[in-house]
Amino acid sequence: MLGLRFKQYRVALGLTQAELSAKAGVSVMTIHKFETGTARNITATTLISLMRYTGLIENLDSLIPDIPESPYSNLNGKQRVRHHDKKQ
Repeated sequence: MLGLRFKQYRVALGLTQAELSAKAGVSVMTIHKFETGTARNITATTLISLMRYTGLIENLDSLIPDIPESPYSNLNGKQRVRHHDKKQ
């Protein structure tokens, strides 16, 4: 569970929920619900703020992987030609 792993990082850093709340501008109740898995939803802004103040922001890139290479990138500068069947 994401919230539990986040709590483990926060505790390892020696931060209380109140300290993190003050730094990140997120309520203690939101942090508590996130960490216990009882939050109905958490905004991206809130998650990013929590990650920033726990030093986890570098890991944000792993949420969106690199774009895979396009099968059309090996056309050596040639453009793909579309053929349309015209029905008359």
